[in-house]
Amino acid sequence: MSLVKYKSKRHFNETPEPEGKKAKERSKLIFVVQRHHASHLHYDFRLELKGTLKSWAVPKGPSLNPKDKRLAMMVEDHPVAYATFEGDIPEGNYGAGHVDVWDHGTYEPIDEDGEVITAAEFNRHLHAGSIKFRLKGKLLKGDFALVNMKKDEKTWLLIKHKDKYATDEEYSSEDYAKKSSLAYTATRNKGKVVKKK
Repeated sequence: MSLVKYKSKRHFNETPEPEGKKAKERSKLIFVVQRHHASHLHYDFRLELKGTLKSWAVPKGPSLNPKDKRLAMMVEDHPVAYATFEGDIPEGNYGAGHVDVWDHGTYEPIDEDGEVITAAEFNRHLHAGSIKFRLKGKLLKGDFALVNMKKDEKTWLLIKHKDKYATDEEYSSEDYAKKSSLAYTATRNKGKVVKKK
């Protein structure tokens, strides 16, 4: 897991994003979901693993409804420091737009039976194309899976497991977005330039 691709896409003298470095491995792993309105609105789902954040772009955002199989496109690893990043990426830069933290917390890697496994085992499952994990966030809680579609290494599905945190109601991530995020999107959709405060 390397940050070379992440760094090659960014000009850190122009963007407020953290340059970061590979972090020390920790026993307590974090996750973060960032709402990112770039050329298109999407949610970035990130899991800490082996010193970086494994990252997927989820166009419709995560869901607590097990019937929703959300497309998740794997992107480059991000530094762990990115987990707290919020702000505006200037025009002309990769991913230009507004980023807000939508949810964050810790997670546990688990196996098919819901038993906690090591990061090394989890990493093997990741390379095999199917991972399961238990999220302990403010919005996202309980067991989830990311499954590779086998079309290519980038195309995955993010799926909520049936548990006490699941819902059978329609679920939209936008219902839980910050007011500032929604205001940015509303203004941008009108074709206006949003000025930084």
